[in-house]
Amino acid sequence: MKVGLARAAAIQWVAQHARTDTGFRGAYFSGSTVGLPDDAELSPSSDVDVFVVTAQEDPPAKPGKLRFQGALLEVSYLPRAELASADDVLASYHLAGSFRTDAIIDDPTGELRELHAHVSRHFAARPWVRRRCQDARHRIESRLAAIGTSAPFHEQVLSWLFPTGVTCHVLLVAALRNPTVRLRYPAAREVLTDYGHLGLYPELLDLLGCSQLPVERVRHHLHELAATFDATVPVAKTPFPFSSDISPAARPIAIDGSQRLIDSGDHREAVFWIIATFARCHIILAADAPRLHEALLPAFQAAVADLGIGSTRDLLHRADEVTRFLPRLWQTTEDILLDNPAITDERSR
Repeated sequence: MKVGLARAAAIQWVAQHARTDTGFRGAYFSGSTVGLPDDAELSPSSDVDVFVVTAQEDPPAKPGKLRFQGALLEVSYLPRAELASADDVLASYHLAGSFRTDAIIDDPTGELRELHAHVSRHFAARPWVRRRCQDARHRIESRLAAIGTSAPFHEQVLSWLFPTGVTCHVLLVAALRNPTVRLRYPAAREVLTDYGHLGLYPELLDLLGCSQLPVERVRHHLHELAATFDATVPVAKTPFPFSSDISPAARPIAIDGSQRLIDSGDHREAVFWIIATFARCHIILAADAPRLHEALLPAFQAAVADLGIGSTRDLLHRADEVTRFLPRLWQTTEDILLDNPAITDERSR
């Protein structure tokens, strides 16, 4: 499907399912499709991210991934209060990119266009880019420090995995590129290659634990994940923020998308989303099918063991390794900020 057709489907979904809500304050595109031309081909393992802005301080659970007019959408709600300060949005590494270009779907109050005008004007200013990099770095530090050692092991793994992966986002933000979720590692490798710092990339993979993982093991773990995924979908009942990522609509991304990475030679880059999906499946299974959770747990444990992690102690050690790596990561980030020709020297206010 072409990106333009997928966007048109998203616009229609907003008109039919979001605009009629009394709290509706607008909608905009986010994620990897922002900035792509309408005639670009949308990968079967990609979705179109849509944020619906609502006046509700505590919005309902996000619809998540859904099929609409042939397009795979990922729909989330965002309280209007999170967009109230244009400077706060400009300093937020996960919000600013959506307002760098005109990605607005609907704007009944005009506030989103005002926000776009401000963010787009200052997006590439060095002080603001550095602040967004600092925002990503802070997320790494704060979330690694908050790993709950009393939580079930699969939840601990997820609490370690995502902030570890934000190391890629720090680099992507410095390069003014989309801090993509599933494909963060190949995207970070591309940035490091472009800026002459490819030598850092093996260290990112080492922090994840997969730099020496053979392709046969990754294929095996994906096969086991597919079995776990397919067993989880029909028993899932408890709502989680990521529930739609473990659904029939998400299988082309979670399973087929990982297979495509392996087939293209990026088996190590597939590990991040394989482990994330594995852990999320077990969070669901532990809540909704405890016996199935116990029966399928060894496959997850084997996948994590191949990353060198078998206990809470291992996780905390790995978290410390990530924290100790941050000064090196930051030096490379500063080098990219200095060498990026798209960054301007405008001062922040």
